[in-house]
Amino acid sequence: MLNAQLQPGELEAARSQIIRWREGGPALFATEALGVSAEWNPETREGVLPWQWEASRLLVERRRLSIRAGKGVGKSAFMSWTILWFHACFFPCKTGCTAPTATQLSDVLWAELSLWHERLKEHVPDLGNRFEWLTDSFRLAESPRMSFAVARTARVEKPEALQGLHSINVLVVVDEASGVEDPIFVAGRGVLASDDAYVLLCSNPTRNSGYFYDTHNNLRDRWGTLVVNGEDVPLQSQILRDEIIAQYGKESTPYLVEVMGEFPSGEDDVVIPLHLATSAVNRDVDVFGPKVWGLDCARFGSDRNVLISRRTNGTDGKHLSWSGIDLMQTAGKVYAKWLDTPPELRPHTIFVDVIGVGAGVCDRLSELDLPVVGVNVAESASADDKYSRLRDELWFKARKFLEAKNCKLFDDQTLVSELCLPRYAYASNGKLKVESKDELRKRFPRSPDVADAFCLTMADASEHKGKQAYDPQVFEDGV
Repeated sequence: MLNAQLQPGELEAARSQIIRWREGGPALFATEALGVSAEWNPETREGVLPWQWEASRLLVERRRLSIRAGKGVGKSAFMSWTILWFHACFFPCKTGCTAPTATQLSDVLWAELSLWHERLKEHVPDLGNRFEWLTDSFRLAESPRMSFAVARTARVEKPEALQGLHSINVLVVVDEASGVEDPIFVAGRGVLASDDAYVLLCSNPTRNSGYFYDTHNNLRDRWGTLVVNGEDVPLQSQILRDEIIAQYGKESTPYLVEVMGEFPSGEDDVVIPLHLATSAVNRDVDVFGPKVWGLDCARFGSDRNVLISRRTNGTDGKHLSWSGIDLMQTAGKVYAKWLDTPPELRPHTIFVDVIGVGAGVCDRLSELDLPVVGVNVAESASADDKYSRLRDELWFKARKFLEAKNCKLFDDQTLVSELCLPRYAYASNGKLKVESKDELRKRFPRSPDVADAFCLTMADASEHKGKQAYDPQVFEDGV
């Protein structure tokens, strides 16, 4: 984009620079217009990473680039460089940016774009000051209708996020593309398939299906593709890797997806595929209805006591967990939580796993007049001809719950990661059997106590003996 007020010599120099930026891509633009070092500097923790140079080359050569990557490797920075590069080098031009949630779009990508726009104004004021950053758009001040970028959330009920971008030059940027539902891509197919368009998809690869998955598989010949393994990127946090290894092991799906940037393996035999859980977190849905609590009990050792709250269509907060205390102390913590909760927000039922020490916790909470229901997950399932035991049935109820498009999970990454751990198989009697905690310990350092607590909330109180009668007066007055 050239300034008409430049003198002939300056105009020619600017034209040559823009051509260089066009051919060099976003990474070259970052080094010359944004003040980013051409190489990674471990002291300042800034610089163009090798994968970002390669991504620039592929975007210029192929125009359609799909990047699957681990977390914290510099995706947001590269997407921001790309938007600025495009608007500095092309005119007229229009850019459409989308992501599965408004939070991902506004708090991550759009906020990152604002930071790099400030860098552009600092390093090349004559260029940077010609653009305006707004909360939902980025535009050329002197010609906002001819050169602009817009941020639109990708929602199935409003699939037009990628539509309406008519220009000689078009850029499409999709953040966390693995979580964007196929109808969004179908609706935007005209733009995505245009010869005049640049398309950049970036994502943590959370599911083995969908348009983003296809760009790395059966559509790969039509796309430039790149895999960014966080193990090879100095920007990625070692703390993140160590925590995932400590919780789930290096061979786990969370490590494969969040660190190595690889699609989940073996989803066919996983009870709850990772994409079901991540989609529920990313979904813009209001949680409603009465509450239930699920309490998975442990005494000592590595297992945790976990308390989780669920309403009709989703969880409404992060789980609580503790370990290393006896059953009476556990009952006391739950009772304290009950007392701290306003009466109108207390659960109508607390489901407690009564295997082992859970039976004592359940009895004590019952003495305190809390609406507890003891659930023995080792007993027969209600659908006795389909599942080996109740625990198997509850896990598949959780899967069915997450398959609904109107459900929502609070952003609790421990819960999300644990839900995708257990596999299932058919027993010799033809019934479905979910991996037990003991079996899971052979593959992972810790058992999925948080996910088990969530699955307990799927129980039906009327089917379990020892159900504590629910007294509305007690609920209103407190205990």
